[in-house]
Parts: sequence; structure tokens; C-alpha cells
Amino acid sequence: MRRVVVLCLALLAMTPAEAQMYKGTETAAYTVEQTLEGAELRSYGPRLVAEVTVSGSRSGAANAGFRSLAGYIFGANADASKIAMTTPVAQVPHAAEAAGTPESGADGAQSWTVRFTMPADRSLAALPVPDDPRIRLIETSPQRMLVLQFPGRPTDAALANATASLRAIADRAGLKARGEPEFLFYDSPFTLPWNRRNEVALVLD
Repeated sequence: MRRVVVLCLALLAMTPAEAQMYKGTETAAYTVEQTLEGAELRSYGPRLVAEVTVSGSRSGAANAGFRSLAGYIFGANADASKIAMTTPVAQVPHAAEAAGTPESGADGAQSWTVRFTMPADRSLAALPVPDDPRIRLIETSPQRMLVLQFPGRPTDAALANATASLRAIADRAGLKARGEPEFLFYDSPFTLPWNRRNEVALVLD
């Protein structure tokens, strides 16, 4: 009987259900290599994402991007099928290639990419085509990221402070980041501030 229980547990560990969870919702899987001054040096494997680029203020773009991607996973797709929600929702400034500064549209509005990670048991070929042609379905490469977590409301000021702290940690550790910081949001806007999990992440070379 003991062997049967051990075998069942081993089989469960091998299934997509092993995906990491946050408050009962699947989250992008990673391993922590080490902790540096409160920040985590994480390794992420390849993952499927749905993303859309929108313009506006940071909070406005986050809301617009979320609505578009939520529509996709709730059935606004070629199969009219639903896809399970995961965490976190990621938001990245869309950097201008030449100037190295966040890209702005003709009206001066900044562009942002908002991203949902698809469930671990999904494949790119099996994902339904979005009704919204702006949505892109992509398989990412493995990444190493330095990530700093903080609670509270993710205001522009709080994100800027966390980003500055994280860059300072990376500099002291001799880690070289590339691209813009990623903002990661794990909770709904209705979650009490002290129960929220927000993160700023730097992709490392």
C-alpha cells in the first residue's frame, strides 16, 4: 500500500498540475537561485504568453491591456473557448530601440506591453486565435530575472522606488540587466493593500 501511495504522489508530481500556485491560481513557475538583499535571483523556463501593446498612462494601459487579454481568455477567440486565468499580470514599458527610452505615440502617450502567461498544460498550436488582432501568442525563451517583491498599492511612485532599489541591488551584485523593468501584479484591484503582492523584475544577460 505504501508503494502505491508513493507512486501516486510521484505521478502527480510529473503532471502539469505541478504548476506553482498563488492563492489557488496557477502562477508562472520558477526556481530561486539565491536571495540578494531581499531580492530573488530566479530562473524561469520557456512559457507561453498572450500579450498586447497599448498606449496611455501606466495605469490606463494596464487596465486597457487587461480588458483585451481577459476578453481573449474568457471566450473572445476563434473557438469561443475559455482559458484559465493565471498570475501574475505583467506590464513592460515599450522601449524605443534607438533612444533607449519608453516609446511614445504621436500624442505623447507611452506604449506598454501587457502580458498573461498561459496555463502550463497548454501548447502554442492548441491555443485558439484571438478575436483581437492586436493580441500576440508567443513562446518565450528561458530567462534569469532579479525580482523584488513589495506589498501595497502599485502606484507609479511605489513602482519607481522599487525599480531604483532593484537596480541598486543588481549593481552591487555585479549583475547586468537588459531592457526595461517588468512590473508583475498578482492580485485583483479589490485586494486589501497589505495583502497584495507586487513585483519589479529585471531580465539579466
